[in-house]
Amino acid sequence: MAADAPLKIGDLARKTGKSLRALRLYEELGLLKAARSTGGFRLYGVDQVARVYWIAKLQDMGFTLPQIQGLIQTVESAASGPGAMLNLREMFRGRLAATRAQVERLLQLERDLAESLAYLEGCRGCTEEHVVGDCAVCESVHAEDPTPSLVAGVHLSPAPIRLRGRSDAPGAT
Repeated sequence: MAADAPLKIGDLARKTGKSLRALRLYEELGLLKAARSTGGFRLYGVDQVARVYWIAKLQDMGFTLPQIQGLIQTVESAASGPGAMLNLREMFRGRLAATRAQVERLLQLERDLAESLAYLEGCRGCTEEHVVGDCAVCESVHAEDPTPSLVAGVHLSPAPIRLRGRSDAPGAT
């Protein structure tokens, strides 16, 4: 097959790692353009390989397919090339800010998990016999350590709640 020869949908799927179903959906949404052979096969230009990779990258950035549709419509409806690129730059600037905020949230989560794991590692040395509910406020191993929020938030109950006045309740008198 020549480097610039049109690709059938199966060839495009193999080249891009996308399923046939995904490629058909992209075409249905107007994200991809295909010509038809005389036999009715979808034929994609080699530029559509780059388009599929671009769509995947945008999805990795958190764009939904309808948002990608809107992005394409915004770019294609611009009066000029510089205007289209200005629109694209503004969309990407907003996505960069959101991505940076998400990265910061993930870094905080990583710190919380590491702190909690270090705290829980200390529990291996606990020799006191106590009810599970006391673990979240343990002072035998963690007298100096504040309880991390991921451990304190477990809300372990020290004992089952007993209901008064019901003869079928466990421990009722």
